[in-house]
Amino acid sequence: MSLSTRRAPSKALLASLRKSTAAPCLRTTQQIRWESIEQKPPPQDGKSFRGQLYNSTAMRLQREKADRERFSKARNESAGGRSLALTFVVIATALGSYYAGTLSTPAPSIASTLPISATVAPKYNTSGSNMEAAWADFVAVVGKDNVSTVDANLEHHSGSDWSSHVHKDSERPFLVVYPSSTEEVSEIMKICHKRLIPVTGYSGGTSLEGHFTPTRGGICVDFGRMDKILKLHKYDMDVVVQPAVGWEMLNDELSKDNLFFPPDPGPGAMIGGMVGTGCSGTNAYRYGTMREWVMNLTVVLADGTIIKTRQRPRKSSAGYDLTKMFIGSEGTLGLVTEATLKLTTKPISTSVAVCTFGSIKQAADCVAKVVGEGVPIAAIEILDDVQMKCINAAGQTEKAWKEAPTLFFKFAGTKTAVKEQIGIVQQLAKGTGSKSFEFAKNEAEQAELWSARKLALWSVMAMREDETDHVWTGDVAVPISRLPDIIEETKEDVTKSGLFTAIVGHVGDGNFHTILLYNDKQRKQAEEVVHRMVKRAVEMEGTVTGEHGIGLVKRDYLNHELGVTTVDAMRKLKLAFDPLCLLNPDKVVRVQKPQPGEVAEW
Repeated sequence: MSLSTRRAPSKALLASLRKSTAAPCLRTTQQIRWESIEQKPPPQDGKSFRGQLYNSTAMRLQREKADRERFSKARNESAGGRSLALTFVVIATALGSYYAGTLSTPAPSIASTLPISATVAPKYNTSGSNMEAAWADFVAVVGKDNVSTVDANLEHHSGSDWSSHVHKDSERPFLVVYPSSTEEVSEIMKICHKRLIPVTGYSGGTSLEGHFTPTRGGICVDFGRMDKILKLHKYDMDVVVQPAVGWEMLNDELSKDNLFFPPDPGPGAMIGGMVGTGCSGTNAYRYGTMREWVMNLTVVLADGTIIKTRQRPRKSSAGYDLTKMFIGSEGTLGLVTEATLKLTTKPISTSVAVCTFGSIKQAADCVAKVVGEGVPIAAIEILDDVQMKCINAAGQTEKAWKEAPTLFFKFAGTKTAVKEQIGIVQQLAKGTGSKSFEFAKNEAEQAELWSARKLALWSVMAMREDETDHVWTGDVAVPISRLPDIIEETKEDVTKSGLFTAIVGHVGDGNFHTILLYNDKQRKQAEEVVHRMVKRAVEMEGTVTGEHGIGLVKRDYLNHELGVTTVDAMRKLKLAFDPLCLLNPDKVVRVQKPQPGEVAEW
């Protein structure tokens, strides 16, 4: 059949074909839509396509909101963790840097002095565990019997009834150790240096300005077992001694060879303390102070190093004079374990004279006259009327004394020279208003007359009304021409104060003392009296201490007497020898700033 002759499909057939092909096309379109949007079969509940689209969009928005909330919560938790981690890192870094800093050596200062503002407070380790471990170390060096922790012993090594510094309960050592040789002292210091333990030296314990009060605790080195005269070179006139040799005992031994050691401070003083304070005594007018009579020293430094300052000739220009540097250093630069002392021959003849005056100024004027005339007497001592009353009341001498300002003279030389000196002094005393004049005719009378002077401090202490009363012995020195002025002004001042006060002194070299009695309520008043006396002396071109030393009480006056830069130089010297400030802390110069109100206004 030809194509042209074919019969066309009927209308019914075409309608049937259209119907059969339309349904599959619709399903295909719907299938594409749910696969691209919901990924699930379209609903069969007869909803429209638009409804399905709205439902799908709402569900997607809910899911996104839930996702955002989960992400926000996770982010906050993560941020908190990171903050804690950062804090930990910062703290760890700081601690690590601090530890590294403690291991590193700081650059040394290039300054010649050390101002108080540039100091760093010293650090010690006086914890119970460290001190107990140190106790075992000390026992290994000196033996158990020579290390004491007995309360009464610790209190005894904390202060004294005659000290101007009243120590606090906290100012006491943990233990007292008793070495017997330089080598043992060296081992003790090595232990303390390693363990950062402060050390206070102790010999006679007669010092007056709080010298041996252990302000930082630690240990006390008592030289009581080191009390030997090691060697006497009588033809060279010198002697080698240990620090616990008393000057009285030494002179008793030396007298057997017609020799003597001139410095004569208070009874009970020992060579170690005498070196430490640079003392003098009644013989200073003629013979000078301790500085003139020490030839060399053996010293243990803060780290245990042992040095000897020089040899035995009477003069030397070899290097720095370390001997005199340690004299007067009060145990802050090193511990003296041996001293070689110069000696002299005993005078052929001696005598003592006593004369009284109507006023303290008249007595002081007499001193100025005697010194001005160049009379070569051995000593001139002054005791005021209050002091003479104390001596009578104490009853320690057989003689009854006139209770008036009194001068004691000691003469030495040949018999002819002594007789001549007595005659000259008697005439000078009469010219300045003396009321009486008597001199010793034999040795017994000499001892009797001079004993009053040596009993001065103890006789005043006997006047205490209560055992809790305190005694304050202060000293200053001025140029001899200003001596009458300062004694008279000080006498007037102490009389107005109402405090029981005696005046006594080695006035031949411009040095005098006040001995005050006071109770706890009067402490401030006593401080003000002493302060005015010290200020008066400095303004007269004098010194805050003639022989007692600085200790704790007078360290803040050094700036006024010597100048700030001079004290800064002393502080530099202290830290050069004792960088850790282990030796007798807080004495002579401060190594850290004082507390507000601690230093009296000038």
